[in-house]
Amino acid sequence: MDREEHLTAQLKAFEGRPAATRATGKDPVNLPMIRHWCEAMGDTNPAYTGPDAVAPPTMLQVWTMAGLSGHQGLSGQGRSPHQGLSRHQVRSAAYDDLLALLDAAGCTSVVATDCEQEYLRPLRPGDEVTFDTVIESVSDRKTTKLGTGHFVTTRTDLRVGPDLVGTHRFRILKYAPARTRKTPPRPRPVVNRDNAGFWEGVRRHELLIQRCTGCEVLRHPWLPGCNACGCPDWDTVRASGEGTVYSYVVMHHPPFPAFDPPYAVALVELGEGVRMLGNVVGVPYDKVRIGLPVRAEFRAYDDELTLPVWRVAG
Repeated sequence: MDREEHLTAQLKAFEGRPAATRATGKDPVNLPMIRHWCEAMGDTNPAYTGPDAVAPPTMLQVWTMAGLSGHQGLSGQGRSPHQGLSRHQVRSAAYDDLLALLDAAGCTSVVATDCEQEYLRPLRPGDEVTFDTVIESVSDRKTTKLGTGHFVTTRTDLRVGPDLVGTHRFRILKYAPARTRKTPPRPRPVVNRDNAGFWEGVRRHELLIQRCTGCEVLRHPWLPGCNACGCPDWDTVRASGEGTVYSYVVMHHPPFPAFDPPYAVALVELGEGVRMLGNVVGVPYDKVRIGLPVRAEFRAYDDELTLPVWRVAG
């Protein structure tokens, strides 16, 4: 058995071991957090308001997150939040040991790659969420554009009382960074069957918004079905590209090779009513303000990548 086979065997020995046990969400399901989520997402579904409100299913992970205070009072204090574990728990050392083994093998960088969620019943205000997290799988060594390493998948089972209410799978890549070129490429967007039409429009310098053919509600980001009426059928509307800054952040840290901080990233509310993210150009980062009028511009970063950005109007 060579060195790589030995490492892979060591890593796979962690499969099935607990990463967190007897965990309790930091907060019970509650209307204020549901309201803030819906406002941020622009979701006006009446099912999420009123005396019989339920939580949006995609909030599933919210009820297990540690918040800005992190994992205080636990072994491994100060670990980065990509672990996806709550601070209110009895946490095993297995996950820390797995990451330490990867660090020792030179896989010192980490990036979240994807997550999968399954919803078994709606969560309602007052529900106390408990959960257990297990190391579900560790891949063989993989080579990616970021570097070479291993994908680690954890599965979290969420319960209210004895009832399983949802499952959340979270996958990261722990890798040894590849040597970057002098001019590193811009990160590529994740294109899938649900949003491919949007990116095809961007390549044509068109900003396309999905429109439900059932209730004619516009939506963004692109989804496989309408979150207002549930209709799976849709067409597109070409946006004017005019909008205003609804919210923004100025990125200082962490630095990424393809970016030159500080720079502003805005959530722009289009004239059509939907909101889109993008970099703000044409004005210093410290001059960006809520309500600032902007218009879409399509910027080619290389022969393969064109992205929409927001230029200050006028």
